[in-house]
Amino acid sequence: MQDYMLTEDHVMFRDAVRDFMEKEVEPHYEEWEKAGEVSREVWRKAGEMGILSIYIPEEYGGMGLDDYRYNAIISEELARVNGTAPGFAIQNDIVTPYLLAYCNEEQKKKYLPKLATGEWIGALGMSEPAAGSDLKGLKTTAIKKDDHYLLNGSKTFISNGIMCDFVVLAVKTQPELGSKGFAIFIVDRGMEGFTNGKNLDKIGMKGQDTAELFFDNVKVPFENLLGEDGKGFYYLMHNLPQERLSIAVTGMGAMEATLEQTIQYCKDRTAFGKQIGSFQNSRFLLAEMQTELTIARTFVDRCIEELNAKTLTAEKAAMAKYWVSDLQCKLIDNCLQLHGGYGYMNEYKVARAWRDARVQKIYGGTNEIMKEIIGRSMGF
Repeated sequence: MQDYMLTEDHVMFRDAVRDFMEKEVEPHYEEWEKAGEVSREVWRKAGEMGILSIYIPEEYGGMGLDDYRYNAIISEELARVNGTAPGFAIQNDIVTPYLLAYCNEEQKKKYLPKLATGEWIGALGMSEPAAGSDLKGLKTTAIKKDDHYLLNGSKTFISNGIMCDFVVLAVKTQPELGSKGFAIFIVDRGMEGFTNGKNLDKIGMKGQDTAELFFDNVKVPFENLLGEDGKGFYYLMHNLPQERLSIAVTGMGAMEATLEQTIQYCKDRTAFGKQIGSFQNSRFLLAEMQTELTIARTFVDRCIEELNAKTLTAEKAAMAKYWVSDLQCKLIDNCLQLHGGYGYMNEYKVARAWRDARVQKIYGGTNEIMKEIIGRSMGF
């Protein structure tokens, strides 16, 4: 974010988070990528730092700050060290808002304190093998049976899917009712019939555990229903603007870090006795990227202000998600090109940033779906 948006408290928090990412995330990234997941220790340390408790009220062990700027700082600083793991944004921007909005008091007491400390890790289960952006196509069901719901189905591409202690799960309880037949449940690790599949082998984001989840006649008690049965589709739609803005914020952090590294490389690297950044093609390309990045930053920061003011619309969040993720892929590809052969080497951060960027155009709703949302808002 631009400095004019930050108070002294924000700046102090940013400095502390930056120090945390440089000491507790960046040095371990290579081992996490090889393992396919991060350590639980880094989650607990993040909890101690307050990184996982921004929105959580003080009575549940959190900071009680209804201010998305803190979440944005966390996402930007994680991206700054070229990090796509740990999945802090999944917990902060997706899981926790669902719990705060729709949990009853007993559920809040059970889940929020352990989220705040990093003892528990949450995931969101929406995508399925045959239903990604088309949420109405979900096949997973939870049918009421006596004193419980009987849950059957599967989910895929679930971030935090290996490490999660529970999943906020979108299902159909009355499939014949269409969008009015949705519900959301909290499904705990260890429930009989709930199994985590393999850690998926992805192109990028190697350190972020992403898994399939399977549900075979899982008996889910009524007290694990989140909010009201039949309102699940509305709940999902209500939180999507923040989820999509979070993707844009992460993209901004990744672009700013990668361009900064590339500018330095263009100053340090020489060819034909000159800095490669001094050649007209390189200089013009860097100028174009800096300009586009500045424009994107201005728009995203405006969206952050609107989210804080509770005025961010679904279509504007879609614009931010689609525009920034498209730009992220283009800009980082240009940065890799300026690195020449070294850009294709994994020891250079630009290589990982290039691999990790591609999925930004897919998850949270594909960019084609984002354009559909924008188009419909225009009356088509």
